[in-house]
Amino acid sequence: MKLNPVDGLLYLSMKALKRFSKTRDNVAESCSPEHIRSILVISSTALGDTLMSTPAIKAVRTRYPEARITACINIRYAELFAGNPHIDAIVPYYGGYRRFLRTTCAMRSLNPDLALIFHGNEPQATPLAWLSGARFIYKIPISRQYWFLLSNTTNGFDDPWQHHAIDVRLKTASFADCAAADKHMVLNVDPDAAKYIQDRLAELKLTGKRPLIGFQPGAAQIYKAWPRGHFIELGRKLIARYPNAAVVITGSKDEHSLCNDIAAGIGNGAISLAGTLSLRQLAALVKALSVLVTNDTGTMHIAIALGTRTVSLFCPSNHWGTGAVTDLHLHKIISAERPCTPCVTKKCKAPHCMDAIGVDAVLSATEESIKNDN
Repeated sequence: MKLNPVDGLLYLSMKALKRFSKTRDNVAESCSPEHIRSILVISSTALGDTLMSTPAIKAVRTRYPEARITACINIRYAELFAGNPHIDAIVPYYGGYRRFLRTTCAMRSLNPDLALIFHGNEPQATPLAWLSGARFIYKIPISRQYWFLLSNTTNGFDDPWQHHAIDVRLKTASFADCAAADKHMVLNVDPDAAKYIQDRLAELKLTGKRPLIGFQPGAAQIYKAWPRGHFIELGRKLIARYPNAAVVITGSKDEHSLCNDIAAGIGNGAISLAGTLSLRQLAALVKALSVLVTNDTGTMHIAIALGTRTVSLFCPSNHWGTGAVTDLHLHKIISAERPCTPCVTKKCKAPHCMDAIGVDAVLSATEESIKNDN
């Protein structure tokens, strides 16, 4: 097992603490509501990953209605979940070992009886859950390093990676006796953000534009991104077919240049708002769209959670693992086969697989979504 010095020190420390701990050894005791008063849920990675944890968090709230539920969420995305009705408080995660001791102290102050790791960065997530003092700790997949800190001894699946991310999180919750069939992600639009977007669209003279088409051309990894030239061609064709339409391009500050280039390439009828909106404002904008054409990224999950129509593009990531699983009449998925075997994903130095998704196929799906939106 290759560890950097800090990882190695943490691992040895956790081994020693676990060995000399006199508590939390009875993993067979049931997690019944009368014994569970404080619950820590960890979903500290990307925006989409955290949204896909919300059905499981809802299941936890349903099973333990009187418990206080605190969520550990990445500081960059915490604002979007502050209004979640199933979360009482948020402990921010700063990434890696940044503010590790402060985060540990914040978790310990909660005095949690139960910790559920729905999606967390390792090697930090499992030690943080154990250091919180929680007696019961559940996680899928079982950590290769820190399995000895977990209460579950099985993943519940032969291979968790062959199941949708929402199903894996719900299975994790089921170990704490939380049964649920509802896979809808939970996200509420902030009223102040909705008012801001209404005013912003009026200022840009877009309030009367229909269809209002969103483009999300960026992605967390370049291999998930449809080529900018394809977005430009699609935008031009849509504006030509719908003279009263507008294309609104979304993205982060890091995607500002990409989105501006696409808007300029489309010309009249296109505008980029990349890097100008908070996450709450982005959610309000996405809710106002007729349809969102999107890569496999956080904005796609926002749209799915809010019931906005999507045309989502997948290659080489698998739509059955992270794509829409609810309200399927609203969502069109276009995927292409991986051109390379094996696929090296993040290590690919010349990703070209998304090129296989043609503009005409996306245009047809977008037009059908626009037609059904009327």
